Amino acid sequence: MSVNGSLFHVALASDWHAARAAGEYRISTLGRTLEGEGFIHCSYVGQVEHTANAFYREVTEPLVLLTIDPARLDADVVAENAGGGIELFPHVYGPIPTGAVVAVTELSRDATGRIVVPVR
Repeated sequence: MSVNGSLFHVALASDWHAARAAGEYRISTLGRTLEGEGFIHCSYVGQVEHTANAFYREVTEPLVLLTIDPARLDADVVAENAGGGIELFPHVYGPIPTGAVVAVTELSRDATGRIVVPVR
């Protein structure tokens, strides 16, 4: 599937560090692998802040935001909602080569503990 624009994925900094050493990223979402989930959860730009705070707010480890160029992926990207809702999210059906990640941004928190996402 052709996807216009970047995809985004919130990751533990330690998972991204391990991926760089391996040459590919294989974590679907917090605590789930590509093999266990079947795809890697991603977001479009307007979905990142909600996703980060809905699923990663309680995480105390450092977080990074991966910006992914879908044209550099070998795997299919499918816009779908695995949870049965109406909003579609991009799912990458294979590993993400580290070369497809065009930016890595450290995520910070505001005074209330909310994750601050630098893209909107």
